[in-house]
Amino acid sequence: MSGRTGEIYRIAWLPGTDVLHGTCHCGAEHTAEDPVAMWDWMLAHPRGHDLPGDGS
Repeated sequence: MSGRTGEIYRIAWLPGTDVLHGTCHCGAEHTAEDPVAMWDWMLAHPRGHDLPGDGS
């Protein structure tokens, strides 16, 4: 997905698992099983991608 400012977000499914691997336009990476949690993490930028209960 590309935002209006040219930011690129990548989310890849890890084959053989229920895990998604996301890479933000800033280079931060995160894994999650829940697509909504992944997008919440991605779109939390620039607040450091920290969400309550987030272990990464």
